[in-house]
Amino acid sequence: MTYAKTSAFTEEQQQLARVAKALAHPARVAIIQLLASKTTCISGDIAAELPLSRTTVSQHLQELKALGLIKGEIDGLTVCYCLNTSLLQKVQQQFTAFFQEASASSVCASDDSCC
Repeated sequence: MTYAKTSAFTEEQQQLARVAKALAHPARVAIIQLLASKTTCISGDIAAELPLSRTTVSQHLQELKALGLIKGEIDGLTVCYCLNTSLLQKVQQQFTAFFQEASASSVCASDDSCC
């Protein structure tokens, strides 16, 4: 039986992987960009802006909300979504540090035959 050995990785590595997985779908990237351009947004409005059905948009919103990248507040029969800017800033810092560390290595220069 195969199982994920996530406990062998740091919490930061697991968090980066979760965020990368969530952002691996262009619809979720588009939703984040749309919410960034507004202060709040109702789920029906988001569906009107994307070439997807309301049901599909709702599924993507739930994925982003479950990860904490967006917040949703119930307002009567609608849900108002907005970005969780504090988490997005933390994730930005983590990804920046990750890419700086990864690109700082001079083990494989661009003129090496392996690259």
